[in-house]
Amino acid sequence: MKLLIKPQKEFGIYQSITPESANWKWLSFQARLMKKDEQWTFNTEENEIVIVLLGGNFKVDSNKGSWETINGRKDVFSGIAHTLYLPRHTSFTLTAISDILDIGYGWCEANQDFKPKFVTPKDTPVVIFGGDNATRQFNDLVPPGFGCSRLVSREVYTPSGNWSSYPAHKHDERKLDNLGNVLEPVQEETYFYKFEKPEGYAIQQVYTKDKSLDEMVKARHNDVVMIPKGFHPVVAAHGFNCYYLNFLAGTDQCLENTTDPDHEWIYNSWSSQDKRLPLVTAEMNK
Repeated sequence: MKLLIKPQKEFGIYQSITPESANWKWLSFQARLMKKDEQWTFNTEENEIVIVLLGGNFKVDSNKGSWETINGRKDVFSGIAHTLYLPRHTSFTLTAISDILDIGYGWCEANQDFKPKFVTPKDTPVVIFGGDNATRQFNDLVPPGFGCSRLVSREVYTPSGNWSSYPAHKHDERKLDNLGNVLEPVQEETYFYKFEKPEGYAIQQVYTKDKSLDEMVKARHNDVVMIPKGFHPVVAAHGFNCYYLNFLAGTDQCLENTTDPDHEWIYNSWSSQDKRLPLVTAEMNK
C-alpha cells in the first residue's frame, strides 16, 4: 500500500487525498497555494470542513457568515494557525488577500448540524507534551468536544532530533468500556509535513502487531503520509525542526487511542521536557 504522497505541483491544489484515492471511508484532505485575489468556491453538501491557514491571509463569504484573517502567519514556523470550521450545507467563497496564500483543509461526511466556528491564534489551546527527546508541541485546532461531527485536527511541532506520535499508538479498532465510553475509535489520519529548512525530513513508521502492515517512509516538505491503520511514530531528522498538520475522521470525534504495549513503560521514564518548546506562539502572529 502506498502511504507516502508527494506534492503534485507548485500552485493550485498541490496535495489531494480522497476516500477513493486512499481506499478508505471518511477522510479527505487537500493543500492549496493561491495568489492574491484568487478565489475558491465550494459547497460542503453533506460534509463538514476545517480550513487551516498555513501562511498568508484570506477572507471567506458564505451563506453561514463571513470571516477574515488579519494577522495570518507568514508560514507555519512564524505563528499559530487560524482555523475555520464550516458545517454541512455551507456554500462559500474563499479569497486570497495576501500575495501568496497557503491553506490546508480536511473534510468528511457529517451526521449532525453544528455552528460555524472561527478560531484565532490566541484562542487556540497549546500543549507541550511528552518528555526528554520525545517532547513536542500540540496546537489543538479542532480538539475533542469542539462542536462538530467527526473531524479532529491539530498541528504538531517536533524539534530537531525529537520523536513524536510517541510512544507509538493506534486507532483502528473501536473499543468501549462498560459505560459505553470510547477507549479507541476507528479513525483515518493524514500527516501533512513542512520543515523549517527545505532539505529537512522526518522518518515515519506505520506498522501493525501482526506485521500485515510494516512500512518506513521518509517524509519531506509538503508530503502527506496516510495512516489507514496501525501504530505510526515519527522522528525528526537532527538539525531540522518538523511540523505536521493532522486530520482525523472516523467513528468518533475524539483522540482516544491504544499505546503499543511494548512502549507503555516509556510514559514513566521521562525526567524533563525539551526547553526549545514552544517553537511557535500566538504572539508571533503579526
